Amino acid sequence: MKELNYDFRKEMLQVHEKDIRNTALMPEQDELVLEDGVNIVIDSRASEVIETAAWDLSGYLYESMNVSAMIKKGPKAAKGTCIYVALAADTGEDLGEYASYKGYRVTVEQDCIRITGYDDRGAAAGIYRVEEIMTDRKAPYVKQGVYESKPMFSPCMVHSGYGLDEFPNEHLQKIAHEGRDAILVYTRGAHEVMRGFSDMNDIIRRAAKYGIDVYAYSFMRITVHPEDPGADAQFENTYGKLFDKCPGLKGVTLVGESVGFPSKDEHVVGTVHNDTIVDGIPTGKVSPGWYPCYDYPLFVNKIKEVIRKRKPDADIVFWTYNWGYQPEEARIKMINNLPTDITLLATFEMIAPYQFDNGAVGYCADYTLAFEGPGHYFASEAKAAKARGIKLYSMTNTGGLTWDFGCIPYQPMPNQWIKRFQAVIKAHDDWNLCGLMECHHYGFYPSFISKLGKRMFSEPRGNAQEILDNILVSEFGSNNLEEVRRALQLWSEAITYYVPTDADQYGACRIGPSYPLCVGTLVPIPAKKFANMYCVPNYLEGNKGRDSHITMRIGEEIKLTEKMKELFDQGLVIMDGIQDKNAKLEKLLNMGHFLSHCMLTCINAKKMFRYRCKLKNTESREELLKLVDEIEVLVRLERENAETAIPFVQKDSRLGWEPRMDYSTDEDMIRWKLRHSDYVLNIELPTYRKGINFDMDMAIN
Repeated sequence: MKELNYDFRKEMLQVHEKDIRNTALMPEQDELVLEDGVNIVIDSRASEVIETAAWDLSGYLYESMNVSAMIKKGPKAAKGTCIYVALAADTGEDLGEYASYKGYRVTVEQDCIRITGYDDRGAAAGIYRVEEIMTDRKAPYVKQGVYESKPMFSPCMVHSGYGLDEFPNEHLQKIAHEGRDAILVYTRGAHEVMRGFSDMNDIIRRAAKYGIDVYAYSFMRITVHPEDPGADAQFENTYGKLFDKCPGLKGVTLVGESVGFPSKDEHVVGTVHNDTIVDGIPTGKVSPGWYPCYDYPLFVNKIKEVIRKRKPDADIVFWTYNWGYQPEEARIKMINNLPTDITLLATFEMIAPYQFDNGAVGYCADYTLAFEGPGHYFASEAKAAKARGIKLYSMTNTGGLTWDFGCIPYQPMPNQWIKRFQAVIKAHDDWNLCGLMECHHYGFYPSFISKLGKRMFSEPRGNAQEILDNILVSEFGSNNLEEVRRALQLWSEAITYYVPTDADQYGACRIGPSYPLCVGTLVPIPAKKFANMYCVPNYLEGNKGRDSHITMRIGEEIKLTEKMKELFDQGLVIMDGIQDKNAKLEKLLNMGHFLSHCMLTCINAKKMFRYRCKLKNTESREELLKLVDEIEVLVRLERENAETAIPFVQKDSRLGWEPRMDYSTDEDMIRWKLRHSDYVLNIELPTYRKGINFDMDMAIN
C-alpha cells in the first residue's frame, strides 16, 4: 500500500501497539495473570509524572492486551488483583543500590504487583518495565519475582524525530518509554526555535508530565568579546532573557559552530563566524567555532554566571564538537581552564583515522557507526575532564542513527551497535561518563535499536546477545530468530566497510537514490529549504590536509563500499527468504532494500567522480569518447537504481525524510533524479561527444 508523505507520523503517534496479545498462550504456574478489572493504585498525593504513567499503563493494558483496568487513588488496598505504585519514601522500602535517580523495584507476588520508585521518574520507569515484560511475553502474564533497575546515564538527550522542534505528547510519551529523559530544542532566543515562533514553556510543561527535561540547544550569537565594554548587557539580553522567559529549562547546550563569539585567539579570524576570507584571499585561519580558543572559558563562564543568577542548578553543557583535528595540546589547555562546575560534552567517535590497503589515510569526518569508538579525540578530553572533576557527557548517537545515511529512521546493525554501547559503558566506568546526547539533526525514532540501547544502559548489566535475542523475538517472532540474527550480523559487518567521508555523509549517502550524478553542469537539489545546505550535489573534491588526497583514496573507497553492499545484500537474501514475516519484519526488509539502493548510488557517485577527473585530464579523442561511453553506461545503471527504489519509499513514508531537510528522497525527488539523468543522457553527453569530434567543417557549417 502506498503511503502519503508524513504518514509515518501516524505510527509515531500510536504509543501502544494494538492487540499484540497472543490468546493461544497460557500462563505458567509462577506467573501473575492480569485480567479485566485489575486496579492500578496510586497515592492520592501522587505527582503528575506518576499519575501520567499510571494512565499510560491503563491504556497499554486496554490497547495492547485487551484488559480493562481501573485507576484508584488512596493509601488503602483495593479488592482484587492490584498494581500498587508508590515512592520508597512513602512506603519505607529500602531500595538498596537502586535508591538513586530513576531507580525502582518491581515485586510481583501471587495477586499483586508492587512498583516502588526512588523518585517519581523511577516509579514511571517501573511501570514501563512491567509493560515491556508483557510485550515480550505477548500476554498479560508477569513472572513472579523481583525486578530492579536504574539507568547508567542521565541525561539521555534526543532531538525530535517527529518534526524539527515538534514534540506532540505521544512522541514525548514514547521517548519516556524508551528510557530517554531529556529533549533538545534548537533555540535562537526565548520562544524562537529553528523554524520560527514556538511556545517553549508549553513544551517544558508537557515534557515534565513524562519525566523529561528540556535543554536549549543554542543558536544564539554573541557579537562582543566577554571582556569588551557592554558585553554584560548582551549576555543578559540573550541567555539571561531566555531563562527569564523560560525558567523551566534544565540547561543549555553550547557548541562553537552554532554559537560563536569574536575570539581574540591568534589561531582564528576575529569575527563571530566564517569570515575566513579577507580582501578576496583566504586567511588560512578558521572561525572561532572550529578551534579551542583560549578565551572560550571566559565565554562559557560569562554564560554560566548570567544563567545561574536565574537558575542556580542549570546544566551548562559545553560541546567540543569538530575540534578533534586540532592539536591535543590546545584542546586540553582549554579544558584545563574551564570552570569545573559546568559539563563537558565530547563526541565519541569522530576524527578517528584509518588506513587503506594502499597506505592512504582517511578519517571519520562525522558521526559514524563504521567505527565503534572511542576515538582518541574523545579519550583525551575524557581523561582531562576526569582529572579536573568536570562532569562528562558524550555525543554517542546511541538513539540509533549516525550520519552514515541521512534518510532512514535508524541503522539496523545491532551487533555493531552493541560494540558502541559496550564502549560507551566502558567510558562510564573508566572516565565517569554520565550523560549522553543520543542524536542530532536526524531526530529520535523508536526502534529495536533504541530498545537495545535502553536495556544495555541499565543496571544491573545483562548479557548483550541475550538482550538482543529477546528483543528480536519480541519484535520479529520466535520462529524467525535464527534467520533474522544471521541477516543482521551480516548488516552489522557490512557497516564496518562504510567510508565515513564528508563526500558521502554530505552527498550520496545523505539523501540516497535521488542524489544526482553530475558530469559537467552542477544542479541544485530542488528539495526543501535546508537540503542544499547539507547535501553537496557534486562529489567533494577539496583537500583539507587532514587525510590523503581524494585521488589516492577513491579507488580504495569504491572497493570498500562495494564490499559493504555485497555483505548487506547477502543479509537481504536471507531476510527475503523468511516465509512468515510479521509487519515489523516486512518494514525492516523494505528499509533494507532501500539502503542497498543508497549504497549503489554512493558507489556510482564515487565512480562518476573518477570519470570527471579523467575527463579533465585526457587529451586523446579516442580515450575521451571511450570515457563518455562509460559514463553513459554508469548513468543508465544509476537511473535504473533510482527508478527501482521508488516502490520502497512508496511503502514507507519515513524513508527519504529527515527533520532538517524534510523530503529529499521521496517519489517526487527520485523522479526529479530520473529527469536529471535523462538530461545527462540526452543533452549533456551528446554535447560532450560533439565537442570531442568537433572539426573545422562543423565550425563553418
